Amino acid sequence: MNLFIDTNVFLSFYHLSNDDLEEIHKLTVLIEKREVTLWLTEQVKDEFKRNRENKISEAMKKLKEQKTKPQFPQICKDYEEYPEIRELQKQYSQKLSSLTKKVTDDVTGSTLKADQKIKELFAKSKVIETTNELVAKARFRMDVRNPPGKDGSLGDAINWEGLLESVEDNQKLYLIADDKDYYSVLDEYKLKEFLSDEWKDKKSEEVVFYRRLSQFFKDHYPDIKLATELEKELAIRNLVNSGNFANTHSAISKLSKYAEFNKSQVNELVQICFTNDQVGWIIGDDDVEEFYKSLLDNHGDVIEDELKLKLEEALKPAGSDDDDA
Repeated sequence: MNLFIDTNVFLSFYHLSNDDLEEIHKLTVLIEKREVTLWLTEQVKDEFKRNRENKISEAMKKLKEQKTKPQFPQICKDYEEYPEIRELQKQYSQKLSSLTKKVTDDVTGSTLKADQKIKELFAKSKVIETTNELVAKARFRMDVRNPPGKDGSLGDAINWEGLLESVEDNQKLYLIADDKDYYSVLDEYKLKEFLSDEWKDKKSEEVVFYRRLSQFFKDHYPDIKLATELEKELAIRNLVNSGNFANTHSAISKLSKYAEFNKSQVNELVQICFTNDQVGWIIGDDDVEEFYKSLLDNHGDVIEDELKLKLEEALKPAGSDDDDA
């Protein structure tokens, strides 16, 4: 089995729990047993190194923001609970500082659990070098405006050309990428038709496309279960299928426990506001509004432009239109 995992999926490993990362170790075992060939381009390795610090920086920022200091009015200080709360607050601050230091040390030493699992996978992968010839092919691809890729960025084109060059003919490719440069505008869970047809023409086989690693595991290795992602997926499905306001509030309560969502999950959650009236009609309720404002604040950079504008409009307070005098 030929497998390619795009950079953004590797970066999403930093959202997984330790238990999930242990499950991913099984992928390394499958590679060792030669059941899977994991293709890794130098381009992906470089992109990962460039973006790892940004991904971790975002997580560390959220961790440090936990250092809140509640304010107590003077009248509270005569009650026995006040010194107890102050002592608990001190202990919390000390534990948080200790946790922050340990995480920072592991980040600096590249010894996070995610770092270890990614290093394992990279070491077992079949590397595709970025050659001058490959860059020239990618540049030509961009010049004639063939996918994948963005204007001015050759990365995805280099990856695709590398796979076309390296994977043997008559071989199926399993591709995992949460990137609109790969997926169809008609169905975001299918590969772009141009890329699918190109692989068939040149390789006489098909590309099986996934946006989520958990979905790939579910289809091919159901014993590999990413617990955290499974719980999130179930909560998202509950919101998608919510048939009344009570179910919507319940689903939002479960989803609010999670600080991290991947790109496709974020866009699906926003889309629900406009496809399920049981969500859209109560977006102004405190819990629903707070959840979507948090989603916008923390993941706004990965929300598709049109959806982002619609969500921002939906979250505007009543009567706050710019035209109001």
